[in-house]
This record gives sequence, structure tokens and C-alpha cells, in this order.
Amino acid sequence: MSAITIMLIILVALLAGMEGILDEFQFHQPLVACTLIGLVSGHLSEGIVLGGSLQMIALGWANVGAAVAPDAALASVASAIIMVLGLNGGTVNTQTAISTSIAVAIPLSVAGLFLTMICRTIAIPLVHLMDGAAEKGDFRKIEIYQILGILLQGVRIAVPAAALCIVPAESVTSVLNQMPAWLSGGMTVGGGMVAAVGYAMVINMMSTKETWPFFAIGFVLAALSELTLIALGALGVAIALIYLGLKENGGSGNGGSTGSGDPLGDILNDY
Repeated sequence: MSAITIMLIILVALLAGMEGILDEFQFHQPLVACTLIGLVSGHLSEGIVLGGSLQMIALGWANVGAAVAPDAALASVASAIIMVLGLNGGTVNTQTAISTSIAVAIPLSVAGLFLTMICRTIAIPLVHLMDGAAEKGDFRKIEIYQILGILLQGVRIAVPAAALCIVPAESVTSVLNQMPAWLSGGMTVGGGMVAAVGYAMVINMMSTKETWPFFAIGFVLAALSELTLIALGALGVAIALIYLGLKENGGSGNGGSTGSGDPLGDILNDY
């Protein structure tokens, strides 16, 4: 990779690490981070495919109380760089590079938790310094310590990203090509299963008796090969608008009876 490409990848990694804490512009989301790295490295379509697959996994990740979710930022950036290095060698199969990157994303996300713990431990003295500056009324120092703490989170992703970029592309390509067929095939199947498990976790959190009919409709429509993603998206928006319209008018029948406000819930309750 050229020096400019490496610098742009490190910039994306820095933004992804900071967004893991700020959570405003979503640079840490796999679909965004992988797409940006694919864009700056000349592998946009592959980056979108990888990001979309990893996003299905990350949909089920959430910080709940003291439990910290796996690090989506490190998983996205590192797996995207590994994919780019494998493709830059010129002799590796695209599907193999993407499947392998998906497979290594999970252990990378767990490793990111360790880096997060280190950064948050280092940030503790910064909080005490901010308290001291607040006692003196020095707002300038408070802002500086705040920026340092956020940059620390970005550096924890930028440093591993820079280290990966130094690895010769030929070495990564050679390793990928030396994998036996059963291992590469297993990674392909495993990558697809992991994405399905992530989506299943989301459905498990969202599923109610009112939403299951929509899941069933979407499952059937997705099996129609004639429908493109744009068509499926349009159908999804239309069904959502129909549901919202029915919900607003729920329970206002000719008989004057009052329902729960959820038309599907009222119908299912009757049965």
C-alpha cells in the first residue's frame, strides 16, 4: 500500500476508535469503517460486502450496565485491512479473503475489549486532573484533558491498524492461499452462520406477537430472486407506513369499541 493509503486508513481507524466512545457519527460501525477503508484502498465493493456481513453480527452487540460489548471498531478496521492486504497480493480469491476476514473479526473484537480496558484505566488519572482543573476554574485544561481522553480511544485502534498496514501484502496472500480447501470452506460457512446468529439475536430482542407477521412476510419476499434490494426496501417502507397508519386508527371501528391501539395485537388477541 502507498503512504497516502496507509495514512488514510490510520485516519479512518482513529475516527472509528473515537466514535466507539462518542457514538455520534457512527464511524465505528462495521458498515461505515469497512466501506471507508475499502474506498481509500481501492476495494470499495469488497469493503461494502465485508462491512455488511460484520454489521449483521454487530447488530446484536450492546453495552448493558457494566457489561461491555465486543469492540466493533477494532474488529471492523483490522478485518478490513486483512482483506485489503489479501486482495492486494493479486492471487487470492475474493470470497476467501472476505470469509477469512469475517472469521477473524470475532477474536479481534474480544481483543479490543482488552485495549479498551487499558485506555479506560489510563483515563482515570485524567478525570482526577479534570477535577483539579475544575476546582481552579480552568476550563481550558478541562477541555484539553477531555480531548486527550477521546484521542486515547482513537489511538488504541490507529496503532494496531498502522502495524497491520506494514505487513507485506504478499505474506497475507500466501497465508490465505496455503489454507486447505476444508478450512477456507469452513470459514465461509462459519462467516455466514455468525452473521445469521447476529441477526437472530436482534430478532430475539425485537420479536413480539405484533412483529412476527412482518418477519414472516420479509422472509418470504427475500426468497424471490426477481426482487432487488431496492424493491425489498421499498416494500419494507410501505409495510411500515401501513402499520403506522393502522396503529393511529386502531380501535376506532363503526361499533365505537376501543382497542389497544395496536391493530395486529387486537386481531391476534381475538384468536
